[in-house]
Amino acid sequence: MTKQKLLVRLFIFSLFVIPVLLSLSITRAGTQSAVPVDDQCISCHQELEILPEGFQEYDVHLQSGLSCAGCHGGDPTSDDEDIAMSEENGFVGVPSREEIPEFCGRCHSDPEYMRDYHPGLPTDQVQQYYTSVHGEKFKKGDKKVATCINCHTAHSILPASDPRSTVYPINVPQTCRHCHSNSVYMKDYKIPTNQYELYAESVHGIALLEQKDIGAPACNDCHGNHGATPPGLTSVTFVCGNCHVKNMDFFRETRMAKAFEDLGFHGCEQCHGYHSVQKTSDKFVGTNKEAFCVKCHDPGEKGYESAAMIKTYLTDLDSLYNIANSKLAEVARKGMNDIDIGFLLKDAHQRLIEARTLVHTFDADTVKAKTAEGKKLVEEAIALADKEVDKYYKRRYGFLVATFVLVLLAIALYFKIKDIEKGQKGKNKENKA
Repeated sequence: MTKQKLLVRLFIFSLFVIPVLLSLSITRAGTQSAVPVDDQCISCHQELEILPEGFQEYDVHLQSGLSCAGCHGGDPTSDDEDIAMSEENGFVGVPSREEIPEFCGRCHSDPEYMRDYHPGLPTDQVQQYYTSVHGEKFKKGDKKVATCINCHTAHSILPASDPRSTVYPINVPQTCRHCHSNSVYMKDYKIPTNQYELYAESVHGIALLEQKDIGAPACNDCHGNHGATPPGLTSVTFVCGNCHVKNMDFFRETRMAKAFEDLGFHGCEQCHGYHSVQKTSDKFVGTNKEAFCVKCHDPGEKGYESAAMIKTYLTDLDSLYNIANSKLAEVARKGMNDIDIGFLLKDAHQRLIEARTLVHTFDADTVKAKTAEGKKLVEEAIALADKEVDKYYKRRYGFLVATFVLVLLAIALYFKIKDIEKGQKGKNKENKA
């Protein structure tokens, strides 16, 4: 290879390789920590191995360029302790527990300041906190109630969207549990400490903690965040209604809603509970021993009779739907056309879901009308399924008949050929004679 050709190839190679290397170096630089390398606060504490408990360099403040001095004040450029931690340089040290809400609020309650870091973050968290049960007790001098650092930590704060965060949806129950499951710590408050255990076994807890469905409600979805407080008598329905909109709308239009309020019952909670909410089932409706209805209604009452009728309508549609599903499976196994049957049953199942939601109207006629729509669709599906199965057997019968005829023809053809061969042999013998 000539020297000129070698130079040309090296030049072409460099055109491709150098940009790639540059892009990699830029990417690597972009992923480096935003923690200041010349911050004497961090350097000194690392050397002395006395970093604050829970200190993590991924803390959102450090990553935003707000080092120790951002909260504690002082001069982070000096390695002289007397200068770095002098009052003249604004050093405030570790805040007392009583100072924490306002300490965090210095930045988080300032819209102008927060606009540079997180313009979408609310700046009324401190105000909300003081309206919460925690905040109200805090103002009265209770030193055990939660403040900002109990939920968010002090030196490893992350956005709620980060799975490592203490306030990430899946982690929220554990965060609340630190206090609320400690019977010794909570003994002065006269509230249960088994909420987490009940929640973990509920339909909500299983969805969030076991199935990792972050759309399922955690503690803060019902109680609130900074303004956390137990839902009141009139607010329970709206709390549940944030997710279960139709159920709420139907219930609020009933006479039962007013009766519940007059009796001091907490709407949805009266039947479904709160921390221990179980997956809904038809067994909760009707006059059987598991039904919610019989907790209030006795035999002979209008409500008792309505509950029995509602259960009958739901059961009839559900049973018919299951029969149709079995027929659908049979049609599919036989390789026949199951498309239209499947669509009909999907529509029927939707009617069943709607009928179950309409239970919250407590009106048997309304549920009956919806289940009637579902039954009509199911009956159409069953008729189609029976037709496809009948068609299948007719085809099989036709195939058997055709096969039988073909076999007879084959046998007849066989004997015909034998007769022809026998006649041919006879002619051959005569010719030889």
